[in-house]
Amino acid sequence: MSDPVVVVHGLFNAFAPIAPQRLLPGVDVRMPDLAGYGRLRSVDAGIDLPSQARALADFLRDEVGRPAWLLGHSVGGALAWLVADLVPERVRGIVNVEGNFTLKDAFWCGRIAALPEAEWAAEYGAMEDAPGAWLERMGIEASDEHVAFAREMLANQPYTTLQRLAQSVLDVTGSPDYLERVRRVLLRGTPLWLVGGEQSAAGWDIPEWVLAAARAIHVQPKTGHMMMLEDPSGFCAIVARILAEENPA
Repeated sequence: MSDPVVVVHGLFNAFAPIAPQRLLPGVDVRMPDLAGYGRLRSVDAGIDLPSQARALADFLRDEVGRPAWLLGHSVGGALAWLVADLVPERVRGIVNVEGNFTLKDAFWCGRIAALPEAEWAAEYGAMEDAPGAWLERMGIEASDEHVAFAREMLANQPYTTLQRLAQSVLDVTGSPDYLERVRRVLLRGTPLWLVGGEQSAAGWDIPEWVLAAARAIHVQPKTGHMMMLEDPSGFCAIVARILAEENPA
């Protein structure tokens, strides 16, 4: 029996539109909604990194029931470290997809958190009205498929969720205690794989000691920070290779 994979999305849930469970046949993929997202869109409590981590720890204990891989993208990568520190016995390993290590990685969060709420609300409304233009500003082709993905991703949460979580990301990852928690997880021997997009991985601020502890780093060609949205099949093929190497037949 292969290990379960719990998908932990970032500030935006770039996994929801692609349905990774469809592209990873034979893998037990779980994708819980974080507070303020998806089926929990109307929830207005617990929208901070520590609370989200505790909720994910409960999910691992109560719903998954055995050690699982945490597949964390961007902010989800930061959450994966917090969860692995809270419940190490429930975490089989981490696949960190351009996850936040320092404030240099919090490029979206820093901008969103700094905006007055009314200004961010207006900007988010414009993004929802013209998702193709938003994608192009991020360097992503505004194909019909990508625009459909972006519409779903933007509708997954209110603008308030994003701003509140963004501020928490700055507070948590800006604290010296955060990297100490990362170090604790690695010192326990937790397996770590790193995944980045070819067009964005060079800007990923990974400490040297994290790189030294990682099994490997996979760079997905011709993609950026939202690689799973740009090329879902290519991204899931990387994840499948990692799982196959960790669980040889």
